[in-house]
Amino acid sequence: MELVAVDIGGTHARFAIADVDHGRVRRLGDATTLRTDTYASLQTAWEAFGEQVGRALPRATAIAVACPVIGDVLKLTNNPWIVWPEQIGDRLGVDRVTLINDFGAVAHAVVNVEHEHLRHLCGPDLPLPKQGVITILGPGTGLGVAHVLRREDRNHVIECEGGHIDYAPLDGIEDAILARLRQRYRRVSVERIVSGPGLANIYEALAAIEGRSVQAMDDKALWAAALSGEDGLAAAALDRFCMALGGVAGDIALAQGAKAAIIAGGLGLRLVDVLPRSGFASRFTAKGRFEQMMAAIPVKVITHPQPGLFGAAAAFAEEHSR
Repeated sequence: MELVAVDIGGTHARFAIADVDHGRVRRLGDATTLRTDTYASLQTAWEAFGEQVGRALPRATAIAVACPVIGDVLKLTNNPWIVWPEQIGDRLGVDRVTLINDFGAVAHAVVNVEHEHLRHLCGPDLPLPKQGVITILGPGTGLGVAHVLRREDRNHVIECEGGHIDYAPLDGIEDAILARLRQRYRRVSVERIVSGPGLANIYEALAAIEGRSVQAMDDKALWAAALSGEDGLAAAALDRFCMALGGVAGDIALAQGAKAAIIAGGLGLRLVDVLPRSGFASRFTAKGRFEQMMAAIPVKVITHPQPGLFGAAAAFAEEHSR
């Protein structure tokens, strides 16, 4: 059957037509990406997608949202849209709805995509385990976290808000970064560091440490400067970002008892060639007495171009095949 897959993040909402059958995603159509700040609501963005498609939309949908799926009203963490789950059917003209956290959707994608969409990053180059926990996290507008418990040929996706745990510095420079961010935020979560906007926080803190003034750049320009290496301080901020991502990934994998870890998110894909050459791996394993255990965990990057959409469709396929 056909459905509309939707992935609503902090900056963009993505839509695509998907075909599912017997609990699997058979096809995911081309994605349409709309900026959330140019539409008043999910409904108006849905209508704009329908106009672009130029046909009646399917009467089923799978919607991934960047917030906990709890309660009668969903307020997205980094997005002003508000979603009322009970009104989705009437507002969008659909009969079947699957509503899932955005990183829950990515978790569904991780265990459903073909092996070619999982690129090895560090640790032993092994397939995903058939039993046990797989940690998934990914930086984008925020930091998404989820995990999958594989047991008895079933994938149990557990959504969580691990991006909001406390940030833990590991050296003097990171102590200074944390001290500066504490002047701005009452509590500094890992999302303040390991996210798209987090690079600017690191960059500004490093500039303060060196006592230099820097020209303000928007996130897009700063990431471009960091990745190109044309700005030495931006490149240093990127080095710190990769180290922090490795440390956070290792912390969460350790806490969850993971047998494998997956880096996802828009920045995960953008950094797929950078992370293997960075301090990510050393920070992932740097867990004291558990370093040997951490070194045995395979870490991969999901490279599917639309894991949120694919995963939302996969979650729908699983739910409605029962």
